Amino acid sequence: MKIAYKRILLKLSGEALSGERKNGIDADTLGKICDKIKEIVEMGVEVSIVVGGGNFWRGRYGHEMERTTSDYMGMLATTINGLALQDALEARGIYTRLQTAIEMRQIAEPYIKRKAAKHLEKGRVVIFTCGTGNPYFTTDTGAALRAAETNSEVILLAKTIDGVYSADPKEDKNAVKYDEISYLDILNKDLKVMDSTATSLCRDNNIPLVVFGIDDPENIVRIIKGERIGTLVR
Repeated sequence: MKIAYKRILLKLSGEALSGERKNGIDADTLGKICDKIKEIVEMGVEVSIVVGGGNFWRGRYGHEMERTTSDYMGMLATTINGLALQDALEARGIYTRLQTAIEMRQIAEPYIKRKAAKHLEKGRVVIFTCGTGNPYFTTDTGAALRAAETNSEVILLAKTIDGVYSADPKEDKNAVKYDEISYLDILNKDLKVMDSTATSLCRDNNIPLVVFGIDDPENIVRIIKGERIGTLVR
């Protein structure tokens, strides 16, 4: 089967794993996403994943807390989600490796670029957690950084809306959806796709981004097959 991309990085928000619950992990939602990840792995795609932690903790929750402490708590939340993804994928017969930007040797490998590349070459799914390992940086920036380091051909950015709009479609009924847009336009229009650091990193390294709705996990497979889903950013 012809595939559009050989090596991808899938960026999942923590909320994507919580389903209708809006917090924690919904086993059914997690399972449906992992079913589609398994499908594209079996198609020959090399897959890495960066996962957020917003279903457990967000920096804004700690508004009375010192910023770095709150950010480190968020990094720990991403590791919970990473372990859940690893367990669900391995239950489906997919070999995985969990790598953390903060060392947790009892439960995961420390992030090492060469090890990650070797795992991908061997067909293992590599899950990156803890963002960049530094406070003041989001998991979006972590995704852009890991995509650049692993020479990923594209970042698939899973969202709760189905692409990039001129405004929040939940608040503005006149918001226009873009089929394609440049990183420069996203920065100039201040569109909230990724944070500005992640957007600039993708632009500087010529990494295309496909923004799509994760409400239907089949979209992951459709993108790999070359269908135009969501919004292409480049």
